[in-house]
Amino acid sequence: MIGIISSLLKKLWGEIMSVVIDGTELCSTIQDTIKADIKNCMIRPSVAVIQVGDSISGQYFSSKKEKVCSSVGIYFRSYKFEDGTPELTIINKIKELNNDEYVNGIIIELPLPVQYNEKRIINTISNGKDVEGMTDINVGRFINGKKALIPCTALAVDYILSQNNIQVAGKNVVVVGRGKATGRPIANMLLSRDATVTICHSKTKSLAEYTKNADILISATGIPCIIKEDMVKDGAVVIDVGISGFNDSVVGDVDFDKVSKKASYITTVENGVNTVALAMLLQNIILCYNTKKNK
Repeated sequence: MIGIISSLLKKLWGEIMSVVIDGTELCSTIQDTIKADIKNCMIRPSVAVIQVGDSISGQYFSSKKEKVCSSVGIYFRSYKFEDGTPELTIINKIKELNNDEYVNGIIIELPLPVQYNEKRIINTISNGKDVEGMTDINVGRFINGKKALIPCTALAVDYILSQNNIQVAGKNVVVVGRGKATGRPIANMLLSRDATVTICHSKTKSLAEYTKNADILISATGIPCIIKEDMVKDGAVVIDVGISGFNDSVVGDVDFDKVSKKASYITTVENGVNTVALAMLLQNIILCYNTKKNK
């Protein structure tokens, strides 16, 4: 009887105390500051985005980036190539943008269609314009704790946790997903904050055995609603990084309606990590702009 009452109280407590993290509110000060700074720039900062093919996620993120850049005064250049465009054509465009003194950042929307050599294309980007921190040199410097451009999603997760005063050091963190732009850099960032980090992926057996023990659970797979209510312990912090197209809409990794009743803190798809990552992208663009200006 006591056990039943305890479970009911825990559930009730979780429902009452669950905090849905508002990405827009977290980013408003950052965006206002950048907008004010850009007004004083003689030359507007500029970013170029290359998209190959017509993936739902690529279109979604590209439109979001264009909107947020325009809102603060960053000039947004969009270059779209059809699936099947020769790889050399794309590489030559990147080289052209590398040499364009008015372009401060270059982004390749991922994933690329399977026939392209993603690593070769990304590593064509000048390290000083790699605003998403994806080149081998920036990744290597980041892993080794040196000054580097850091992937925006990792910066966003770190910012969300710090701004909500969520303790990371010593906590059991489970990252589901090992993508080069998401899972791996997130795990790296949290290791640098002294968390105990476990990375799960498509070959992990009995995923729930790991996720149920997480103080902080971060999912970045792009598999709709892979994280169910019974995979999350009461009071866990749940950060949903994943995003995918499903029935003509965009959905996350977490079954939000049910998991939110157990989590102490939780993010949404539309206004969570990806919203904050856009603010981190703005910061990286301005960092590249100021680095070039001060040379």
